[in-house]
Amino acid sequence: MAALLLVGTSGAQAQSFDVSDIRVEGLQRVSAASVFNAFPVNANDRVSEQQLAAAARDLFATGLFEDVSLAREGDVLVIQVVERPTIARLNIEGNQQISNDDLRRGLRESGLSEGQVLQLSTLEEIQRELEGVYQSQGRYSARINVDVDPIDEGRVQVNININEGEVAKIRQINIVGNEAFDDDTLRGVFELHDRPGRFFGLFSSDSYSREALAGDIERLRSFYLDRGYAGFDVTSTQVSIGPDKSEIFITLNVDEGRQYKVGNIRFAGDLQISEREAQELLTISSGDTFSRGKINESTEALRQRLGAEGFAFADVQGVPEMASDGETVDLVIAVDSGQRTYVRRIEFFGNTTTQDEVLRREMIQLEGAPASTDAIAQSRQRLERLGFFSEVEVDTRSVPGQPDLLDVTYNVEEQPSGSVSASVGFSQSAGVIYGVGLAQNNFLGTGNRVNVGAQKSDTFTSVNFAFTDPYWTLDGISRGYNLFYRETDYGDSDISTFSTDAYGAGINFGYPISELSRLNFGASIEDLTVKTYNDTASEILRYVDEQGEHAQSLKLNASWTRNNLNRGIMPTAGNYQRLSVETAAPGSDAEYYKLRARAQQLFPINDDHTWALKFSGNLGYADTLGSNDPFPFYENFYAGGLGSVRGFTSNTLGQRTTPTRDGGRDRTLGGNILVEGSAEVLFPLPFIENQRAFQTSLFLDAGNTFLSSCYDVQEADVGRQQCSSGVDLSDLRYSIGIGLSWLTPVGPLTFSFAEPLNDESGDDTQFFQFSLGQTF
Repeated sequence: MAALLLVGTSGAQAQSFDVSDIRVEGLQRVSAASVFNAFPVNANDRVSEQQLAAAARDLFATGLFEDVSLAREGDVLVIQVVERPTIARLNIEGNQQISNDDLRRGLRESGLSEGQVLQLSTLEEIQRELEGVYQSQGRYSARINVDVDPIDEGRVQVNININEGEVAKIRQINIVGNEAFDDDTLRGVFELHDRPGRFFGLFSSDSYSREALAGDIERLRSFYLDRGYAGFDVTSTQVSIGPDKSEIFITLNVDEGRQYKVGNIRFAGDLQISEREAQELLTISSGDTFSRGKINESTEALRQRLGAEGFAFADVQGVPEMASDGETVDLVIAVDSGQRTYVRRIEFFGNTTTQDEVLRREMIQLEGAPASTDAIAQSRQRLERLGFFSEVEVDTRSVPGQPDLLDVTYNVEEQPSGSVSASVGFSQSAGVIYGVGLAQNNFLGTGNRVNVGAQKSDTFTSVNFAFTDPYWTLDGISRGYNLFYRETDYGDSDISTFSTDAYGAGINFGYPISELSRLNFGASIEDLTVKTYNDTASEILRYVDEQGEHAQSLKLNASWTRNNLNRGIMPTAGNYQRLSVETAAPGSDAEYYKLRARAQQLFPINDDHTWALKFSGNLGYADTLGSNDPFPFYENFYAGGLGSVRGFTSNTLGQRTTPTRDGGRDRTLGGNILVEGSAEVLFPLPFIENQRAFQTSLFLDAGNTFLSSCYDVQEADVGRQQCSSGVDLSDLRYSIGIGLSWLTPVGPLTFSFAEPLNDESGDDTQFFQFSLGQTF
């Protein structure tokens, strides 16, 4: 690698000599200091020929020079060097699977970048590494060509030309040694497939990669271990490449061993809980077929249980031991509980608006208390149910130097929780909506709910004020009150042919009875006036004639709510139930009661909760209290539209009214009985990064309203009425379609495309329905 030439004025230099001075020749870009730092000989040193040869090799090893030679002029040592060229330009062509930025970053870390000294050994190593990267992706035909073009004295251009080739396809997967399961069954465990079918090949892969094969081998191992083959082993793996490097042949040699049952199960170590309780947590028992999956489930359940007791770093291992009979496997559950850990500090990040106190009062886990994995997880879920945050993540970290302490951090991402200032919206059932005011579920970050303002549309006018403090007391008792005035013209919305004016006030209290459930109680007073028109239905005219157009009521209400949904807005897992009763107390102009039950159940389909099944139901029943008076029609339930039976116009399902002889058309009065249900498949939208802001579903809706008894009509219209009372489930209306909810930064957007399945003559249908609210 280096030429060593020692030429002295007195002939061959076989003897040592004293170096009086050192001179370097041939330097252009490298500094003399760099040479002297790497050259282990100094002036006034006495050196031999062997020492000078070793010094020349050290200088050459720096990689800065193509050639190093030594000469002697008297007692002066002359170092003659030829510098390596520097890289002026680096061109990369042909790469698609690996970006230019990633390639240049990797090359720079390997010592190859513009401005660096060129070393041919580095080029060769990089060429081999790049080919290895592409081969790990199954691109065995990939070729990397590197050439160097001189630019001028001491500068070169390095060209890296990449031919990535095609991913080699798996031509055949052979499994040798299997007897308990046939080849097709075992290949079904793999994600890789040989020659997948044209149709179902869309959902499988025949492109080879080392990582994918390693994953499939582990899946095969788990398949056997979960079915009792505790001694299963993949003895060898052969991967052969076809002559054109486009086809892969895989052969796995397996040793199944025999199938084992579970023998004795015992616990070892510091269990911390009773053995009986620990035994109940196990999903595997003596006599069962050996299963590694069930063993892992059991150890994880036990670890979670110990975590709930404050042993956050407990280690639980299931250790199988071959029994002496050779037919069973004993199981030892080894438990190392470690130290009981305590929470030193709980911190919150990301709550730019919401006050720290609002988050802290939702904590089940307290600072200074034993760290409970259950309490930490429940606290996270309580934050998600608030509906203030699009995402909540929790992180636990041990305190350095104090293994019995840990810190808990909740990272939250806030989302819109209401609308402020002026608003404009549109709803197909109400038309254009103008409004001013404020509606906030997290008013000024305090967690209080405030709704104040005025709205006007084609069908209603309202002025309202409502306030709720969810933590009126430290125990979580809530208190709220409201004032309202509203005018509603159902005629303009094509629902019916009357209007109402109402004003009133109310107060309510909520009381938590468990982690998930709470009771609510309230009272309100209301003054309501009914207005009729020339085309008002005969049933309404008869009711107003007999009961009067004015009604004052004292309303009492109570409800029970259980919320186990995974988050407050657009949930994907859990369940929700609500039972409520409302009554117009004795002494009111109209005495009645209303019962209502609502429920939701969501079943996640995948681990990410982006796919889920959702089932919901809504039942209602109302009647008068202790009299033969008809139930007030303005308190009826309505069905149809978004949130009900999509595909039918909002609030139009139910028994039709009877037009008077003077004119008008039949519309609905709703009903005192409500039946609604829905089944949905929730699925993610492709190419959307923030899936929590969207919820898309395929749905089947069903529902209608019914009358337990028909309303009387005016004398002149007797015989023209076509009302049938009672609940007939064959009258339920059905629809299918696709829906989307989008939580935009300026308000909620919901729309659906729905097709009624059994609409009848006179039903009002709508294929496209939407509701939009915008804040500016």
